[in-house]
Parts: sequence; structure tokens; C-alpha cells
Amino acid sequence: MNKHFQKVTTYLLDLQYNIIQENESEGVIVIENEAYGIKNVVLIIADPIVIVEQYLFELKEDSLDIFKSLLIKNRDIIHGAFALDDSGTKVLFRNTHECENLNLNELEATLNSLSLLLSEYSDQLINYSK
Repeated sequence: MNKHFQKVTTYLLDLQYNIIQENESEGVIVIENEAYGIKNVVLIIADPIVIVEQYLFELKEDSLDIFKSLLIKNRDIIHGAFALDDSGTKVLFRNTHECENLNLNELEATLNSLSLLLSEYSDQLINYSK
């Protein structure tokens, strides 16, 4: 049994997130809490790190204005940041933590940061996805 996987699962349940999918052998947990605007957030426990990732939208084309806006907004995001996937077309929210030092407050801060980002910046994200 993966001790880090169990620790993260316990934290998520303590924070009242719904675990909608989990695969301990692959170290993957998918969560939601619609009250916080959190849906299909993926946590990957890949010792020595825990990755928290939320797919946001797909870019229809490269846009310097969108990239610049996202980088400017990154400065305001307290925990986590915008990132692109390997294809360079999918925009994600992403944060990483060290497994060994992860505590409840750190995980909660990341998820709160994502929730705040989605509530404050949702109109712009929707426009970017068009």
C-alpha cells in the first residue's frame, strides 16, 4: 500500500472533496467539489512528488495575446500556475508538492487557489477557449 497515496486520499476526504476515480497502482486520484467549482481535478502521486492538475481549455490557435495574458495572471496565482501540455495546445492549472513534506494545509491551499482562479478568471478562460 502506497503511504503517500493513502495520505493524499485522507487529506482529500478531510477537505470534503469527492473522489470520483482512483487507481492506487497508477497513483491517480480524480476529485470534484462543485461548491468550489472543482471538477475532474487529477492528482498524480509519483513519488517523490504529487502533481495537481486541472485541464482548463484547448487553444484553437497560437495567440501571443492569450499567452501574454496567462503569464501575467500567473503572477497573481498564489499556489500553482498555468501550463501547457506536451502538445502545446491544452492549457492546464498545475502545481506540484513534495510527497514527504505534503501536509493538509498545502494541499488545501492549492485547491483553494484553483477555486479562486476559476471564480475570478472564468469569463476570460471561456473567451480564450472559443
